[in-house]
Amino acid sequence: MAILKLTAIIFLSLISASLFVSRGTIELSTLEKVSREVEIDRLRSKAAEAKKYCNLNDLNQDFFFLVDLKRHSGLKRFYVWNFDKDTLDHSFLVSHGCGDNPWGKDDSKENATVSNEDGSHKSSVGKYIIGKRGYSSWGINVNYKLHGKDATNSNALKRLIVLHSWDAVPDEEVYPNGTPEGWGCPALSNSAMRLIDDKVRNSKKKVLLWVIQ
Repeated sequence: MAILKLTAIIFLSLISASLFVSRGTIELSTLEKVSREVEIDRLRSKAAEAKKYCNLNDLNQDFFFLVDLKRHSGLKRFYVWNFDKDTLDHSFLVSHGCGDNPWGKDDSKENATVSNEDGSHKSSVGKYIIGKRGYSSWGINVNYKLHGKDATNSNALKRLIVLHSWDAVPDEEVYPNGTPEGWGCPALSNSAMRLIDDKVRNSKKKVLLWVIQ
């Protein structure tokens, strides 16, 4: 009898544990879905502002790029937004500046600090017009000059801030780890840069890159 009771208790415990795990999975999935919806709403709001800016400045009105430094660097936060469909076409990991931290680490993965000062090794927020395509010694050997259009990123050319790829940047999310940090350039993975390079080269008008926080 004692053995039967013990067996029954173990069986009921396993059922309870199974239900708890299942319920927890559902709750986690719901939280992820809500987080994703909040993210898309934030992007759509910024995209509406970006579209007005592109119209006023005769920039590409089919798409633009948005980098959200508010997000953890181990999550995809370089976005390719489709103006026509008002949807997100692609998202990638992207590095930010290390500042006073060691180069190549991820010490500020949760809290990127920004600056427009030369020598700060930090990223700058603001709107950029993607400029001339050139040679890079990094990644796929392609970079684009970035012309800062705001007071917060006006020193981009002086600081040699360019859009390029970096072998150290992964294709997939690495959270809770972060993306390796450089000296302020937005650096993508090689495969992501190939896609971005193709879109920029085939654009008849200049393209907007907007870095926010």
